[in-house]
Amino acid sequence: MEKNHTLLDDTDFAILSCLQKDGRMSFTEIADQLNVSVGTARTRLNRLLEEGVISIVGRVDPEKVGFRAYAHIAIYIRPATLKEPVAQEISSKPEVSFLASTSGDYDLEVDVMCQSNNHLVEFVNEISTIEGVYQTKTTLYFKVYKYAQPDLNLLK
Repeated sequence: MEKNHTLLDDTDFAILSCLQKDGRMSFTEIADQLNVSVGTARTRLNRLLEEGVISIVGRVDPEKVGFRAYAHIAIYIRPATLKEPVAQEISSKPEVSFLASTSGDYDLEVDVMCQSNNHLVEFVNEISTIEGVYQTKTTLYFKVYKYAQPDLNLLK
């Protein structure tokens, strides 16, 4: 059974859009931009935080802080019944920035950020020893042109 999704209205989406532009935006600034009271901005944002719709974090530019090897890894699992435990183990690795189960040729899609190519090789070798990992295919990202949060305007 699927979880109930939080119902969001235009004000909620507007608050989320403000925070995507500036995660440090104050309640007063949000209220001014949306033409609502500071209390409304505070109450709405606190609800969005409590319901897990948004979390406020500092976003780091990986290259500027020393991650020089950013890669995509396709992982093939055999037998397929091991997909969940393999995904759980891989998700616990600090290098993992994205992990998803997929349809198609491979079973898991992983994006990783490593300090160097040697670090990336060590990571791939390490996950290759996990029970159920049958094969991996690694694609190194030479240059990332866009790294963004979803555009909430697409939901309108």
